[in-house]
Amino acid sequence: MTLSDSGKSRSGAAQQNPLLIKTPQLVQIPTGSFIMGTSDVQIGQLLVREDWAKDWYDEGLFQVEQPQHSVKLAAFEIAQYPVTNADYYTFVYRTGHRIPKGWIGFHYPDGQAEHPVTGISWNDAAAYCKWLSEELKCSYRLPTEAEWERAARGVDGNIFPWGDMFDPWRCNTTESGKHSTTPVWTYARTGDSPAGVSDMVGNVWEWTNSLLQPYPYKLDDGREAPTGSGKRVVRGGAWYYSQKLARCAAREGLLPDYTSNSLGFRLGRSS
Repeated sequence: MTLSDSGKSRSGAAQQNPLLIKTPQLVQIPTGSFIMGTSDVQIGQLLVREDWAKDWYDEGLFQVEQPQHSVKLAAFEIAQYPVTNADYYTFVYRTGHRIPKGWIGFHYPDGQAEHPVTGISWNDAAAYCKWLSEELKCSYRLPTEAEWERAARGVDGNIFPWGDMFDPWRCNTTESGKHSTTPVWTYARTGDSPAGVSDMVGNVWEWTNSLLQPYPYKLDDGREAPTGSGKRVVRGGAWYYSQKLARCAAREGLLPDYTSNSLGFRLGRSS
């Protein structure tokens, strides 16, 4: 049995019923090119405005985001929101998959149905995608890091989804003072990307399919191999990290069995 997301309230009894599989709400991204990575000009802007940028620059931490370059992508779809506790509970209930750390017994904490699921490894996320694809007869997967960045920043290389200036009212980072995850729709509209995708920065880091490799990004160089070994890219920053990691171009790499209470994922799909 499935439940379609109508785009109205995401709350209610249906969210809690483990027999119902909710069809993800996806945003369509058209074929085209976008600017990926961080430019020297943007680093210069950050050095003027942000105290943390000098240490990053001195330690060479911006280099993993460089050189900035143009990437052309085929049309794809990406989930409006990260996968929630309620979504993941259905998966655990129906398959017996490993319960995320931080859940109480077999269930997520009360009142957190619509918070992003955390404590998820890359392997867990891949298993969820495989299960949902089989259940809904549709090929869901993790987005590539290029798709994730395109959905987060648009085509013109914004530093943040809404522009080049940080705003703590638009996302859940340490500057927001929430001290925990928030429901995935909390910053909808005010923090949405140009494509209309929500919660892309802050709240939780999100796994991508991509292996962490140097730029320029190339789809066919092995970094998207599902069986490749090495660290997988996570994007977006999280609730207990500052704005410096909530930039659209910021990228980190983690081993596929790593878990954290600030690490989740969202779905992608080829068009």
